[in-house]
This record gives sequence, structure tokens and C-alpha cells, in this order.
Amino acid sequence: MNIKSKRDVIISFIKIISPVIIGFSVLTIVGLLIVGNFQIKYWSLISGYFFPPLGKETIIPAGIIAGINPLIMALSIAFVDIIVALFLVWNYDLAKKIPLIGSFIDKIEKIGKKTSSKYNWIKPLRFIGIMLFVMVPFQGSGGLVGSIIGRLIGVKPWNIFFSISAGSIFGCILIAYFSEIILSILISNLLLGFLLIIMVITIVIMYFSYNKLIKNNT
Repeated sequence: MNIKSKRDVIISFIKIISPVIIGFSVLTIVGLLIVGNFQIKYWSLISGYFFPPLGKETIIPAGIIAGINPLIMALSIAFVDIIVALFLVWNYDLAKKIPLIGSFIDKIEKIGKKTSSKYNWIKPLRFIGIMLFVMVPFQGSGGLVGSIIGRLIGVKPWNIFFSISAGSIFGCILIAYFSEIILSILISNLLLGFLLIIMVITIVIMYFSYNKLIKNNT
């Protein structure tokens, strides 16, 4: 193996391992720095974000209800999206060969190709489109799916990374502080809090019903 080949192997290894090390290190340190006995709750919630159908719209409010600072919870979930996006920028083809992750990527790619009209609104917007897609607080709009959709519509990898980073940070912060407002209203005015929750649930049901209707008509 010549020097260039050795260097390429080393660089490839660094690209694979560095996002994982950075991710685990930062989240471990943040958990240890949280005041009070919230470490186990924090790490459990962060771990839960990796397992569908749990998404930012459920994990962040759950963390706030558990007593974790809204900004810490929001930025931690956004950080997971950013690390996932970074890993895929460097290792997209490799990720397709990883068990479970690879099959998921293939599944999303096939669905995306068959129902390309579903993402037509993203194409002309490109950077902003992916950012808005990731900001939407519904399961399946995180760093992994955002990266796949970005690839499908032909956005450059680093543009995908920065758009996902911006979208996830803004989206997670909005969810966190909206959840905190709802929680504070529930504590001070139970009836008004429940009415707001019912409104949110109704909007979510209407959103998924509309998507299902569109899907059935295509």
C-alpha cells in the first residue's frame, strides 16, 4: 500500500469515527453538567430519539416535563441531527451498507423516487426547503431523512449539512419553548392548557389525514 492509499484509509477512518466520538463525548459531558439528578432521564431521552416513532416533537416536551432545561433539551436534540447529517456528508455510501440504517435509507430513497411530487415544494427552495422540512415537528423530519431527501433532489452535501443544522436548531428551540408555555399554562390554568393541547392534537390529525389523502390520490 503506497503513502496516498494509506492516507486515504486514515482519512476515511477519521470521517467514520469522528462524528461518533464527538456525539457521544458532547452528550456525555452535557449530561454530567446538568444540575440535579437528571442524568439518567437526559441520556434515556436522547437515546430514545434514535428509535422511531419517537421524534423531536415527543422527546423535547418529555424532557421539559421531566424537569430538564428547555434550551439544553432543544440544543441536544438539534445536536443529534447535526451529527447524523455530518456522518452522512462524509459517509453516505458507507451508511447504505450498515444494517438497519442502510435498509432504512434504501426504503426512503425508493419512496422518494416513487412519490417525487411529495417533495416538489422543496426543490425550488433547495437550502431553505430542506431547512423548513427539518423544522417541521413531525417524526421523520430529522437529520437522517433530511439528508436523504437533500440527496434525492440534488443538493450538495455541505449545503444539506448547513440547512439541516439551521433547521434543526430553530425547530427544536421553537418546540421547546412552545412546550414550556403549554406546561406553564397547564399549571396555572388547567382548562386553557387542555384546550391548547386539543388544538395541537387536532392540527396534527388534520396534517396526517391530509398527507394520507394526498398519498392515496397519487
